[in-house]
This record gives sequence, C-alpha cells and structure tokens, in this order.
Amino acid sequence: MREVTVDRFVGAMPPEVERALEPAVVVEYEGSFEVLEVEAGDGATFVTAGARGVGVSLRFESRENGLRYEQVGDAGPFDEMWTELSWANENEGTRVTARSGVSLGLPLRSVTDRVAAWKRRGELDRALDRLAADLE
Repeated sequence: MREVTVDRFVGAMPPEVERALEPAVVVEYEGSFEVLEVEAGDGATFVTAGARGVGVSLRFESRENGLRYEQVGDAGPFDEMWTELSWANENEGTRVTARSGVSLGLPLRSVTDRVAAWKRRGELDRALDRLAADLE
C-alpha cells in the first residue's frame, strides 16, 4: 500500500467547507467516477459510482473536522483504498488536507501501487482545486 497527502488553502471558513464536502460532491470533485447512487444508513453514507465499465462502492463516515471514506465490497479498481479529509481554520480561511492509502493488489506491488498512488494524488489535487474554486 502507498500513501499520498495533499493540502490546499481554501478561502472559506471551516463550516462552509464542511457543508460543501458532501459524499457525492467529493466523488464528483475527484473526477474519475460518476455518482450513480447515494444511500444513507447506519451512521454512514454509501456512494455507488462508475466509469468506463468499472464500478466502486464507497463508505463515508463523518469525523470531527473531517470525513473518512473507503472502498467497500469486492467490486472496484483497488484491492484497498481509504481517504481521510480534514480541515482546520487558518488565516481567515481553511487548510484542507487529504490523505489516502491505495493498493491494487497486483503482482509487482512496488510498481503498480506507485502508479495507483500517483493517479490518486492527481484525483485528490483535482478535488481540492475544485473545492477551492467553488468556495471562492
């Protein structure tokens, strides 16, 4: 498994950031999958998404000043994937941090997981850029 971390300053206060980061919006901001279904229950929100014949189910949980989500079930592009989004007040705005772990579970993990982490970093950068643009 490889981990990646990205962060971005957003010119909005933490409550605005929290309201903006609904589970379906997070998936849309990342840009790799289209949201197909959202279901709330048992203290979590489940998002089913897909693109180019690949589907993924994600389980989102709210945390204090953040969100955590992970791929669940057998379907999906990853052997394992989790992401934590957190935010904190900074200079009349908010510092948003995204940290994610990813593994494809394929042979040559040192290579395949590195490629997966590189792609994941791009998704997280895109998500935080879109968040910042929407809130400014």
